[in-house]
Amino acid sequence: MSSIQVIDRSASLLDAIGQYEDPVSLKILSADTGLHPSTAFRILGALMEAGFVEKDTAGHYMLGRKLVRLASKVKRGVGLREQALDIMEELRDAIGETVNLTVREGDEVIYIERVTSNRMMRVEQVIGSRAPLHVTAVGKLMLAELGDHFIHAYADRTGIKPYTSHTVSTEQDLLNIVHQVKEKGFAYDNEEAEEGVGCIGVLIYDNSKNVVAGLSISAPIERRKEAWVALVKDAGKRISERMGA
Repeated sequence: MSSIQVIDRSASLLDAIGQYEDPVSLKILSADTGLHPSTAFRILGALMEAGFVEKDTAGHYMLGRKLVRLASKVKRGVGLREQALDIMEELRDAIGETVNLTVREGDEVIYIERVTSNRMMRVEQVIGSRAPLHVTAVGKLMLAELGDHFIHAYADRTGIKPYTSHTVSTEQDLLNIVHQVKEKGFAYDNEEAEEGVGCIGVLIYDNSKNVVAGLSISAPIERRKEAWVALVKDAGKRISERMGA
């Protein structure tokens, strides 16, 4: 196997693992990637030695913590995080809840920065973790910017999988929601990604009026206040101005 071929196959295995919420077996990864089980096993072993892949007690594979650490250092987010961090801290201090910074990659948002609440009971999103666009406040706004044609293709690709009993799960319902949030300039996540968690999200723009990120707050649903919307929108506007908007 050439070194380039090994890299390609390693990348395909990492992508395959990343498609699943739970650790996944060698048999499934072999089927998903088209690699012979012995080949997949050897490459996964090397990825484990490097810290990119880990195994659970059942011998199933999951992404390693080293990938999470590397994800937090992605170049595209460094300048954005530097511009946003102090404003995020001010917002956290004003509302007393966790504040998140996310970017879009394909059909998902990735958490690239956070400032956590000092409350004993709080919501924390792991830096480097991902979530489908349709279950997050920021993701709905991003879908609204991408338009109906993208949403139709997104629905076909993802099946609009429900994560909780509150998750929107049909294309028409998703279209209705994204049209509403586009007009309002902010969006809620009403226990759609996780039971008991409510979020408020806004978008961040650059000098070309392109969406570069999303800003959101996460809190236990019973503590979330409508009055926070104005604070989140103001923080998003200030970060956008720093990005040249």
